[in-house]
Amino acid sequence: MPLLRPPLHRVCALGRPPVRPLMNLRELVSALNDFASPALAESWDNVGLLVEPSPPHTVNTLFLTNDLTEEVMEEAVQKKADLVLSYHPPIFAPLKRVTWKTWKERLVVRALENRIGIYSPHTAYDAIPHGVNNWLTKGLGTCTSVPLHPSTTLSSPAEGTHRVEFCADAEHLDAVLSKIQDIPEISCLTTLPVRVEGEEQTRVSLNCSQKALLEVVALLSQNSLLYHKTEILLLQKPPLPHTGMGRLCTLSEPLSLSDTVERIKGHLGLPHVRLALGVGRTLESPVKKVALCAGSGSSVLKGTEADVYLTGEMSHHDVLDAVANGISVILCEHSNTERGFLSELREVLTIHLQNKINIIVSEKDRDPLQVA
Repeated sequence: MPLLRPPLHRVCALGRPPVRPLMNLRELVSALNDFASPALAESWDNVGLLVEPSPPHTVNTLFLTNDLTEEVMEEAVQKKADLVLSYHPPIFAPLKRVTWKTWKERLVVRALENRIGIYSPHTAYDAIPHGVNNWLTKGLGTCTSVPLHPSTTLSSPAEGTHRVEFCADAEHLDAVLSKIQDIPEISCLTTLPVRVEGEEQTRVSLNCSQKALLEVVALLSQNSLLYHKTEILLLQKPPLPHTGMGRLCTLSEPLSLSDTVERIKGHLGLPHVRLALGVGRTLESPVKKVALCAGSGSSVLKGTEADVYLTGEMSHHDVLDAVANGISVILCEHSNTERGFLSELREVLTIHLQNKINIIVSEKDRDPLQVA
């Protein structure tokens, strides 16, 4: 009977952990941008790839953190990270030099010395339907939520910011069109024969930028007949579903304020939160609507009608304003409303990146404030 050789390739496969294929840094950044477009971030924010080692740079380990401190950077070095995804951008104010003098400059130095890239999504992750604010709503239990400030589509269906329409007779049409065509940032210029008050005229329609609009209006104002027949429309982009800053949550069943606080503490893993009772409210007051914003939510929450504002931090005077309007305020400290999302992010990105790289969450990252 012939001897059978053991299936050596299977022994090797069983005896070793599976080898993950590497991803090129630019390929990975493209995939991260697809997951949450940087265009969704606030205009003041600094998002995307912030530090890039010289190419080619391959990524085997993606390291997730809420804040990239020096302690967290050393952890990333020890764990052989190739790219750090820091929710908060460690580079925000422009750096005029990169030396060993300040801690943020040292982060850049250490990253480049160890060939570690740095990527930050920040408010892009606040806006997306599967992002930080959506995760925060899960602490309230069953509820429906809508963005407080909806994001709009990233590309406009039409060029320009305004549409201008006016009617002109044959006597003035050619001269006006000739001058309009000399104005930069004019697009979608069309003409259509129409009858106005029994007279044959031409309806002119065009799209233009804000800058070009001033020139078009100045031109048309030179002829009172044209000017008084002019209509100007603001071209608005349609909102993106379930996308935008903050959330207004309507609970399926009302909760007492005290139960709402306990749910939030449990979701965030916190022994304490700060609570300001709205005027006329008690711990037993019912809560049906909660307006929330991860991080610092004053500007996003202000003016929203709700029973409770939930965020990380608010200014003293904004808290006073909310309380005076009968709105209770729950403050959890800035990064405590964000950090817990990283565990969920790890699972979601593993699927999005097709399990191509190792993804780990920092164990050193923590909120700098504690109750003493």
